Amino acid sequence: MSDDEQGAERTARPRRADARRNQKTLLDAAAAVFVRSGVDAPVRDIAAAAGVGTGTIYRHFPTRADLIVAVYRHQIEACAEAGPALLESAASPHAALGQWIDLFVDFLVTKHGLAAVLRSDDPGFQALHASFLDRLLPVCARLLAAAAEAGEIRPGLAAYELMRGVGNLCIGADSDDHYDARRLAGLLVAGLRAS
Repeated sequence: MSDDEQGAERTARPRRADARRNQKTLLDAAAAVFVRSGVDAPVRDIAAAAGVGTGTIYRHFPTRADLIVAVYRHQIEACAEAGPALLESAASPHAALGQWIDLFVDFLVTKHGLAAVLRSDDPGFQALHASFLDRLLPVCARLLAAAAEAGEIRPGLAAYELMRGVGNLCIGADSDDHYDARRLAGLLVAGLRAS
């Protein structure tokens, strides 16, 4: 590799890192706006939350569906990465499980909005759903196992059952300002405690 090529490669790396950080900031902002206002929130609200212009959003995500799918994938990864981190930092495995379920509820509110954008028979939706299960079921199972091993919850609850139950609690949360899915999911997690 020539000196010019090496210099160009060194110069390109920081820009790619900056671009990744900028995209993460944009996706975090979009996710927060979607949780608060639904997936139909104005792009200008997302741009303001991210500290960018609307043109930046459209440059990265030409359609609303593109943005929603990107947020969906981003939230899957954030939830997957959060599980082990919460086990390390939370006061107890049960506390880690509760904090993770809060993140999962936020994700599900966005996921329900995605269903309105993509049809469930769309192959892209099926791939996203498979990715969701592949990444998040093992994380939830690990959190449940840690809490059970610590004697904080009753053993035997499958990750799929808990995630499905939380998912059912989230249905309609995006269309009813008086419904707090996160609070109800918290009550469910509290009810898992060993007696």
